[in-house]
Amino acid sequence: MTFAALVAVATYSVALGSNGWLWFGWVVLGLLTAGMAATRNV
Repeated sequence: MTFAALVAVATYSVALGSNGWLWFGWVVLGLLTAGMAATRNV
């Protein structure tokens, strides 16, 4: 899932270029990844 999101954001960045929504997507992806890692470690 995280890999699919990474591919989607990368494709989006290539297609439309860098903008606010792209950075928002990266932040959300980072938070989700951190959340999953924390959940697995507990």
